[in-house]
Amino acid sequence: MQTQTPRQIRISWPAGHLTATLDDTPTAQALSKALPLSSTARTWGEEVYFDTGVSVSRETDAQQVVEPGTVAFWTDGDALALPYGPTPISRGWGSPQTEFGGECRLASPCNILGRLDSDPRLLATVRDGDPIRVELVDA
Repeated sequence: MQTQTPRQIRISWPAGHLTATLDDTPTAQALSKALPLSSTARTWGEEVYFDTGVSVSRETDAQQVVEPGTVAFWTDGDALALPYGPTPISRGWGSPQTEFGGECRLASPCNILGRLDSDPRLLATVRDGDPIRVELVDA
C-alpha cells in the first residue's frame, strides 16, 4: 500500500491565514474532497469553528481534550474546530496559573485531523462572523 504524502490545507480569514498538515484519516480524506470551501467563522472561548458541509461519523480515537493547534472535526456540528486556548468548559477557564489559562476542551469528542503548522494564537485575530476559506495547498 502506498503511503500518502501529507496533505496541507490553508485556512484564510480577513486578518490572516494559517496552514495545517492533515494526517491520513477517513475524516481528513472526506474533508479534502470537499475543498475548497467557504464558511462563516464562529468563536467559542479560544476556539474557532465553522461548518464544512461534510458529514462523517465519530472515529474510535476521537478526543475532547487536545493541544492548542490541533485540527479537529466536530462530528456533532459537521464543523472544523481549531482550538488555540481554553474554551468555556475547560478546567481552569480564565485561570491565570497556566500559560494558556487552562486546557483546550472541545464541546464533545472530535476526530483529530492534524496540526496547524505555525502559532495557533494567530487564530485570536478571527472574529465571530468572519468569512473563512479552506483550500488544499498545491504540492
